[in-house]
Amino acid sequence: MAKPVVAIVGRPNVGKSTLFNRLTGGLTAIVEDTPGVTRDRLYRDADWRGRKFTLIDTGGIEPQTGGAPLAELTRRQAELAAAEADLTLLLLDGQSGPTETDERIARFLRRGGKPVLLVVNKVENFSNFANEAHEYLRFGLGPPLPVSAAHGLNSGDLLDAILTALPAGGDEDGDPDIVRVAIVGRPNVGKSSLVNKLLGAERVIVSDIPGTTRDAVDTPFVWGDRHYTLIDTAGIRRKTKISLPTENYSVIRALRAINRCDVALMLLDAAEGATEQDKRIAGYVHEAGKGIILVVNKWDLVEKDSNTMNAVEKKLREEMGFLHYAPTWFISALTGQRVHKIMELTEFVAEQNCRRVQTSVLNGELREWLYMNPPPGDRGKRLKIYYATQQGVRPPTFVFFVNDPDILHFSYKRYLENQLRGAFGFEGAPIRMIIRKREEPV
Repeated sequence: MAKPVVAIVGRPNVGKSTLFNRLTGGLTAIVEDTPGVTRDRLYRDADWRGRKFTLIDTGGIEPQTGGAPLAELTRRQAELAAAEADLTLLLLDGQSGPTETDERIARFLRRGGKPVLLVVNKVENFSNFANEAHEYLRFGLGPPLPVSAAHGLNSGDLLDAILTALPAGGDEDGDPDIVRVAIVGRPNVGKSSLVNKLLGAERVIVSDIPGTTRDAVDTPFVWGDRHYTLIDTAGIRRKTKISLPTENYSVIRALRAINRCDVALMLLDAAEGATEQDKRIAGYVHEAGKGIILVVNKWDLVEKDSNTMNAVEKKLREEMGFLHYAPTWFISALTGQRVHKIMELTEFVAEQNCRRVQTSVLNGELREWLYMNPPPGDRGKRLKIYYATQQGVRPPTFVFFVNDPDILHFSYKRYLENQLRGAFGFEGAPIRMIIRKREEPV
């Protein structure tokens, strides 16, 4: 089931990043008392009362930018936020009170038809706020919810309100026999060209102008005996490179595509290698637990000798070490060079991400691994691993029962992962390992 998306919008410096950090339980957004300090649009999963959703920290909606009319600029950004997210939090500054810009944003959010929560931040005295709440009723978004993001006041009530306002969760995964393949990457790396080549038809617009694809476009097709859905996504670019408001929110659709796919084809430009933004995008796929294939495009434009492919792949492994398990494939979407093998590799990775290992077989291998390389000790206490079991698939998830999880060093955990891959494969699939304490069997 795809996680719903919640976007925080509002004027600059109303506390969006602070609220984002508070609701997601971490300090991942830059917080500074200066308008516009959010450099990257941030995305992070939140979990409240057993339900997960993706929270988005957005840049402030500026009253004026480059001479653009206030009404036009506000309308475009507010409508895009409302259109892309399942729920929008309109955040206001309780110290300065409602402004004309706030009212304009609220007006367009109201027209969008999507759920909106009116949240008033920087409220320190909730008793006094009860006397001021009527000022916000003219926004037409229902009673305002006061919070203090900096101190965490009322954050639990806000999370409860978010769950109530979100649409009821439905099964968005559809037919489990259909493999969903998302083609992701920075703008202008050839995603739409690859879709067209794989489908053998001009199903999506191809242009050499970055950012042509705005939506995540689903196209069902059959390869061999299996049904697939190709998801072509808008290019994900850094916020500092975004000039049009439409691109600000197209990234939401790309992240949705990653969230609901089974396998992601991570497209890279052969001439540019792995950029920082490539690593961010690949990180989204990895954290979402999806199968992934590194597809190096525009290979026809690279001057090569007999060692070029190996050298490029080695450099990719060094720069994207967290994807050591991902297969790499070199193509030219323009000419069709080596494209025909992609679906074969995709089917293989999809199967690897769904692979199950019997508990008896797993523990038979585990005994061998422990014999070959006994667990190290820590402060005079030796780690004991009693047994393991596979908890789930997509991604393959294993639970190891030990005497003390705190003394399991990350290097030994990496050893266990390498042994899992060596024994059972899981190529292209991220492995999740859960370490649980269990008393020593009598």
